[in-house]
Amino acid sequence: MKTISIVSPCFNEEANVEACYRAVKSLFEGVLSDYAVEHIFVDNASTDRTIEILRGIADRDRNVKIVINARNFGPFRSTFNGLRYATGDAVLVMLPVDLQDPPELIPEFVRHWEQGIEVVAGARNSREESSVLRRVRHAFYRVVNMLSEFEIPPDVGEFQLIDRKVLDAVLMHRDHYPYIRGIIASCGFKRLIIPYTWRARERGHSKLNLLNLTDQALNGIFSFTNTPMRLCALTGFLLAIACILFALISVITYILDPDLAPRGTMTIIVSVLFLSSVQLIFTGILGEYVTSVHAQVRGGPSVIERERINIQSPLRRPDQSTASTDLAAEAPDL
Repeated sequence: MKTISIVSPCFNEEANVEACYRAVKSLFEGVLSDYAVEHIFVDNASTDRTIEILRGIADRDRNVKIVINARNFGPFRSTFNGLRYATGDAVLVMLPVDLQDPPELIPEFVRHWEQGIEVVAGARNSREESSVLRRVRHAFYRVVNMLSEFEIPPDVGEFQLIDRKVLDAVLMHRDHYPYIRGIIASCGFKRLIIPYTWRARERGHSKLNLLNLTDQALNGIFSFTNTPMRLCALTGFLLAIACILFALISVITYILDPDLAPRGTMTIIVSVLFLSSVQLIFTGILGEYVTSVHAQVRGGPSVIERERINIQSPLRRPDQSTASTDLAAEAPDL
């Protein structure tokens, strides 16, 4: 019997974890009864009853595995770490417990996977959210795809079913802040995109604020392309040419007719402020790359775990150097 692994990150989702578990369980007791399921919940140190509820679920269902982090490491780091424990023949990379990504699509994903599709990705072609946020997301996906050196499908997130060999390729990446959808796209493999409607939350509220979304967007832009730096160099080159031409024109104009030549402190102030602002923008872009490289070079664990439940096997390490250390290694698994 083949096994399907599902990874669900969560943080303060006491109103949703049980519903998520039951939604997945009902699928594998019904239409997917020919498959075994491995549901991995990765909790980011919730402060409500989420961990308590997860413990109760794990006590009555050994197919549910739980990783509890020492603190909130964010959904991408936590999900990537959770993928290391996946043992299935195919893995659903991320099924958030809020169920905005519909679990009802999983059977269709599995059917296409069985037909030889190695990456079955859901695309959020419509969203039950505000028009402003929808337009911002739309613009972000287009910018990332335009700048990337390979195709990152628009509106595709981490709601993807990937084959075992794809997962092994993904886990070979050593990234302190993994942009998972970009990593999957960079691996290649045969891909099929299935559109769906990203539903509004029924319970609770999103833990992502504007700052988190901005951080994720910048990570997506700077993770897989050096285009921003090349644009900076090109812009600087063009500005240098423009300044030289302006200086030559000013000199020629002064020789021909001194009254027409630009002069005065206002011209100097505007020019200096303009060039200074451009330099600051470019320095900020450079700083993003330097910060990313610095974090990568420093090394250390991407996620520190407090506890693992129903996980008997050691942490999966396709590449030993990619492994994150965890506090749970010092204590026996439950």
